[in-house]
Amino acid sequence: MRRHELSDEEWAIIAPLLPNKSRGVERVDDRRVINGILWRFRTGCSWRDIPERYGPRTLQSVLALA
Repeated sequence: MRRHELSDEEWAIIAPLLPNKSRGVERVDDRRVINGILWRFRTGCSWRDIPERYGPRTLQSVLALA
């Protein structure tokens, strides 16, 4: 686990609250995406500077629009 990522205990609390059904688009790893969002807010970087380990650039582009 990296410094800005969810621990297993934190993930155990959050995971049941997330949807588990896909609507035509294959789901990505929710934990990886949430860790990327948290990394962005905790570091204060721009969306384009999020490391690749948190998801492909196309996913980051979608998050930037939200």
